Amino acid sequence: MPRTRLGKPVAARSAVMTIDDLAAHLQVSKSSLYKLAQDGKVPGQKVGKHWRFRRQTIDNWLSQDRPAPRARRH
Repeated sequence: MPRTRLGKPVAARSAVMTIDDLAAHLQVSKSSLYKLAQDGKVPGQKVGKHWRFRRQTIDNWLSQDRPAPRARRH
């Protein structure tokens, strides 16, 4: 059975990702992902205190042809 980069079997992947899952998938920090989600730049929804992201929605979002968000300079 094929495996993900994290070693999990592909069939075992959940349809819903946590902030940790998506940050690892996108290779960004959790703090950056929180900011992107709060600003509506990444499709997700808050469930109580926690962000959740549908894998299919994220895959569709990633496949869209659009400019990448610019990094903010401090």
